[in-house]
Amino acid sequence: MRSDTIKILAVDDVKENLVALEAALDQPGAELVTVSNGLDALELLLRDDFALALLDVQMPEMDGFELAELMRGTERTRSVPIIFLTAVATDERRKFRGFEAGAVDYLLKPLDIHVLNSKVAVFVELARQRREIARQRDELASALGRLRAHDDNSPLAVIELDADLRIVTWAGGAERLFGYPAGQMLGQRLGQASFLPDGDRSAFLEAIGGLFSGEDQREMQEHRYLHADGGLREAEWYCSSLAGTGARARSAMLQVLDVTARHKAEQTQRLLIGELNHRVKNTLATVQAIAAQGFRHARSQDEFRDAFTGRIQALARAHSLLSATTWERASLRSLIADQVAIGAISDDRLRLGGPNVDLPPELALRFALVLHELTTNAHKYGALSNESGFVSLCWSLENGALAFTWSEHDGPLVEEPERKGFGTTLVNGSLAGEGAEIEVEYAKEGVRWRMILPLENLPRADAAEERLPSARDGSKPQTGGRSRPLSLPQGLRVLVVEDEPLLAMELMVELEEAGAHPLGPAASCDHALDLIRDECPDLALLDGNLNGERIDRVADELAARATPFAFVSGYGPEHLPEEHAARPVITKPFVVSEVCTLVAELAMEMASRQLAKA
Repeated sequence: MRSDTIKILAVDDVKENLVALEAALDQPGAELVTVSNGLDALELLLRDDFALALLDVQMPEMDGFELAELMRGTERTRSVPIIFLTAVATDERRKFRGFEAGAVDYLLKPLDIHVLNSKVAVFVELARQRREIARQRDELASALGRLRAHDDNSPLAVIELDADLRIVTWAGGAERLFGYPAGQMLGQRLGQASFLPDGDRSAFLEAIGGLFSGEDQREMQEHRYLHADGGLREAEWYCSSLAGTGARARSAMLQVLDVTARHKAEQTQRLLIGELNHRVKNTLATVQAIAAQGFRHARSQDEFRDAFTGRIQALARAHSLLSATTWERASLRSLIADQVAIGAISDDRLRLGGPNVDLPPELALRFALVLHELTTNAHKYGALSNESGFVSLCWSLENGALAFTWSEHDGPLVEEPERKGFGTTLVNGSLAGEGAEIEVEYAKEGVRWRMILPLENLPRADAAEERLPSARDGSKPQTGGRSRPLSLPQGLRVLVVEDEPLLAMELMVELEEAGAHPLGPAASCDHALDLIRDECPDLALLDGNLNGERIDRVADELAARATPFAFVSGYGPEHLPEEHAARPVITKPFVVSEVCTLVAELAMEMASRQLAKA
């Protein structure tokens, strides 16, 4: 038997009447259940659901009226419709008693089969409809229960508004997202909601109010909101509205997703990409400078290859040390140990003395190259060029500075060189800076280098976010693809502002060879501003960032003096000062011909300005 079968109860003490009813009723999907007395009928009514009860009036022990009264007095059977069937002659008082007992109809025997089926069909259909309504009600209740259960874990805050922009639903997700309980928010007008920032309130209300114009709408809006703790946060508001029709009032549903963390992550990603781009290009430019300077001083291809390979290894190992500490610090002893590891010096010819010292990233990279150059020179000309010499490295920390001494012993007799080689230039150029002191003594028993290097003033790599200038939309494309001019105007005073010593050295050498007079290099904004005021350069080449310091002040001063300048930077144009977006940009690593051509163009710009003034 199907579970959706509709049951009809027939009660009659005459068996033939029940058989006749079974034969007469033609109701698809309905089942007629028959009993011969009132007690059995009550038992069935309390156990099963019936769409209709057909009761005979005259029955022994309990007649139809008494059974009807008992049904109306029981909660489970009170709503079961009753049709009385009787063979007794029409008696208005009996009919009245039947209706008084709760009957919906009163039929006389013999029954008209068509009338009976028509009346029974109505109640069968009503029962089906009640059953369908009950099923839908259970499904809706289950769906609502699931929705409420999921709402407890949903990142979305669900808010419902009526046509007056009054909050009528404040789900559990909204309590978590905004920090306000439902009791405080329900019934409150949106215009007075405490989660709206005062500066954004008007624009927010206008945008939400637009949902109530016209037909049903769906859109995503972005608005800020105030958390209960006072914090200003960002969110995506997924909005939908239903136009009012008939009994359904106009309403809007807002589903709010907090995107503060996502926006911060995207911003951090942009900063990291810019910083990575800057680091990579600076490193490539450093390699370029090492190659150019090494080639300039090398006496043969083999000598250049060996020197260049050793310098790149020293730089690479320093990078590895920094990467192992997430670019925080590198141990001085580890830098020295790397020279032993690559075979530049054996540990039995090395004397070490000093505390454990961690160097900041920029100094670590420079110091790795310096150690390599000193070791290479010792192998070529100094204490490591014979079988008995050794090198002593001593260091200490004094008043926030690293005092470092490199001294060679028992090597060949030392004579001061007639000209400075690449190693000497590298040591002085790499480590020179504010507060630094570097001395070299060519004693006969061995070369001695003494260095005082301030540590507290050196930049930290973790200052990347602070040293990135604000982004901009565009800039003048970089110069490139043109041949290097034969020469620059003789005596052209070009200020070089660059904090990477090797790159600054490369720029100044190339400018000098082209006939210009380079000024600097300036490794800080203050130094650059002093040179601008004291030397009055004709034009300038600016790095985009100086040890975490924005270049804006220098660019502003040059612009105020109408001094032509260009950027030579590892950052892309979008990270350079917005106010000077029209200035030309060459990105690192650069081609020498590009720089010289650019300087020639700046010289022409300078000449044009001077003619205009004349």
